[in-house]
Amino acid sequence: MVRITVLHNELEKFDNDLSGVSLLIETGKLKILFDVSFKDDIIINSKKAGISLDDIDYLVLSHGHIDHTEGLKHLDFSGIKSIVCHPKCFEKKYYQGKIDIGSPVALEEIRNKTKVILSSEPYWFENNRVVFLGEIPRINDFEGKHAVGNLENGDRDFVIDDSALAIKSEKGLIIISGCSHSGICNIIDYAKKTCNEEKIYSVIGGFHLFNKEHADKTIEFFGKLSIEKLYPMHCLNEYAFSEFKKIGGIRLKTLEEIRV
Repeated sequence: MVRITVLHNELEKFDNDLSGVSLLIETGKLKILFDVSFKDDIIINSKKAGISLDDIDYLVLSHGHIDHTEGLKHLDFSGIKSIVCHPKCFEKKYYQGKIDIGSPVALEEIRNKTKVILSSEPYWFENNRVVFLGEIPRINDFEGKHAVGNLENGDRDFVIDDSALAIKSEKGLIIISGCSHSGICNIIDYAKKTCNEEKIYSVIGGFHLFNKEHADKTIEFFGKLSIEKLYPMHCLNEYAFSEFKKIGGIRLKTLEEIRV
């Protein structure tokens, strides 16, 4: 059984100031914390629900933006065995040239607290059942092309550190994304290839859809798949969510739980 608990998600719609996301994933053998949201949201919410954040086997960071990493400042790392992320996850990131939107905790500080695994290639956990996908090939021509701010050297930031998780289940793949700057369709394609599995049971997480044309092409892509459970829960506007709702999309709220 796979149990996924939403430790934090935005409220009724996407809001830049409240848009952090974090999931606790329990596979029976592994306890994985996926992203850590803004501020101390997940600490407050986990205590409220009586959820322990001790004995985390892997803390997986989908990418380095602050709405997925600020919680690092508030975690007790004595309960985290390893952190897994892309090698560029801790690069400095800026919006409009000066607003710091990267991780508020530096890589070296993390290394002083726990084991850090940096991988641009797929990294497997639990006897090849769960995989961090590493760097996502950007194949589809309608997504993964948009820069978000710039890096410290002034180059545009295409968020190449954006990654996701895939879990093999008896019902098919469960794909968990943070923001999908690399493109949710690209993520799905790469998860299928990496896991050698065509059936997608569920897609959960951020889809990064704020443009109608992009959203329409993404919905068209999803329409060709037989996905049983669809949870667009972060980083998409109301138009995109309404279109996903038409094909069964559900917005998960903080402290909701799903089981597979």
